[in-house]
Amino acid sequence: MVYMSSNINMEAKMRGGLLKGIGRKFAGETMFLTEFTSVGGTGLVSFGGNAPGTIKPIEITSGNEFLAQKDAFLCAEDNVEMSIAFQKRLGAAFFGGEGFILEKLSGQGTVFVHACGDFVEFDLKPDQILKVDTGSVVGWDGTVTYDIERVKGIKTMFFGGEGLFVTNLRGPGKVVLQSMSLSNLATALAPFLPQQRGGTSGSSGGVAGTLLRETLGR
Repeated sequence: MVYMSSNINMEAKMRGGLLKGIGRKFAGETMFLTEFTSVGGTGLVSFGGNAPGTIKPIEITSGNEFLAQKDAFLCAEDNVEMSIAFQKRLGAAFFGGEGFILEKLSGQGTVFVHACGDFVEFDLKPDQILKVDTGSVVGWDGTVTYDIERVKGIKTMFFGGEGLFVTNLRGPGKVVLQSMSLSNLATALAPFLPQQRGGTSGSSGGVAGTLLRETLGR
């Protein structure tokens, strides 16, 4: 939550009980969800993501579901249910960039997802295949098949700079991609961050601890 009007009440609840709370924890979320309700009329609540990027509303209809990468969920209407789903193919789990556990959004209502960079959307037709860089997939309809494929050609694999695998998405259904992954953002920023000195990379404190020690030593 970034800001809210004065007539908004917020309360943390473990929706769905302990098991669903644990499931949300495995999906990269918290066990408790915070509910926002207005009192005495219409209220206003604003939300923001945890990294520079884009926020997008997704309409969930009854009988359909949307699968999203871990940490993509931002907020949703009360009738939207969030649970976990597991990759059906081991190859996609190991090399697809999304891991074993996904966020499954079902029910009915609007859900907001966020990720790095800009969003690009595709509505795939039946059996239409879209090949995507691993880790660039934000989410897809439950009707879309998700798998990985090894890049062809030894030179392309090792010297192309695009990795060893690509993601195959087969329609029908909607696919949402991100123009930059969080890992790519971290790699791009790493050369410009202060480096730790006089200790091992595993010592506590990180950048903040280094800056604090330098300040106290002056």
